[in-house]
Amino acid sequence: MKIGNLDFGKESLFLAPMEDVTDPSFRLMCKRFGADMVYTEFVSSDALIRNVNKTQQKLHISDDERPVAIQIYGKNPDAMAEAALICEAANPDMIDINFGCPVKKVAGKGAGAGMLRDIPKMLEITRRVVDAVKIPVTVKTRLGWDDGSKIIVDLAESLQDCGISALAVHGRTRAQMYTGDADWSLIGEVKNNQRMNIPIIGNGDITSPEICRRRFDETGVDAVMIGRAGIGHPWIFEEVKYFLNHGSYIEESFANTAKIDVIPPYSFKWKLDILKQQVTQSVRRLDERRGIIHIRRHLAATPLFKGIPNFRDTRIAMLRAETVEELFRIFDSIDADKQVIQ
Repeated sequence: MKIGNLDFGKESLFLAPMEDVTDPSFRLMCKRFGADMVYTEFVSSDALIRNVNKTQQKLHISDDERPVAIQIYGKNPDAMAEAALICEAANPDMIDINFGCPVKKVAGKGAGAGMLRDIPKMLEITRRVVDAVKIPVTVKTRLGWDDGSKIIVDLAESLQDCGISALAVHGRTRAQMYTGDADWSLIGEVKNNQRMNIPIIGNGDITSPEICRRRFDETGVDAVMIGRAGIGHPWIFEEVKYFLNHGSYIEESFANTAKIDVIPPYSFKWKLDILKQQVTQSVRRLDERRGIIHIRRHLAATPLFKGIPNFRDTRIAMLRAETVEELFRIFDSIDADKQVIQ
């Protein structure tokens, strides 16, 4: 699979862009474990052209995380084109347009997934951004606004005609937000549409190596995005990549069984050390108070502590810790012997 001049090879794994998650240190961590492509948190075009400092900071990328895309969102074509030029000056490998964010403060104001209710403007923005920059432009969107308007198959053709270099599709509507199951059948329809000749990236509910393998096999997508399953679990990229290279399925007449060759399980201590590294990096990037607040989402989501009996009080204390010393003391007090390997 190629996006512009970048050759990703077969069955690539991308880290999905996530606000307040895909900061530079997390992107580098996922890159370390095998993510083939990473994305910044989304960047408001309006805030960017107003030179808002917090937004400007989101443009900071490093060579170690390449290839990397800067993702922008907004509803004004002029602002989006200008923001794309500013982003291009930061020297990313590509620019991604967010037409998929479902949260009310974005979609409710007509940006992100809100654009699914104004397709002419969505296409105008896409054309303007493509024309404004010299690097590849990609789009990430959803199936449609709601169950009655799953327009992604036709929309994908229209976006391609605007000149984008790749399309990522999250298998939910805006109305679903992040509930229910992602519908990969429509992602497969987009990929297998004979008129489509750009790479198609599938997104939604990739929570295990087995599911990822199945989605590649069922849809033929060029790449898969891993999002929420990577929060507090960055080593999932290595687990999935190993399985893609070594795992195999055996079809039987009455049931499907798996013959699985998986990467040797990491120890509890090894995984805990990775979380400690994330804490340290977050604190170094921000400061102790803000860094710990930022990393709490990862600590709350990690599968590492699942299965430990009577863990509720420890979890509460962990998420209330205010210093690195206090947090690491709680980590070190956890009885790894009781951990149920996930």
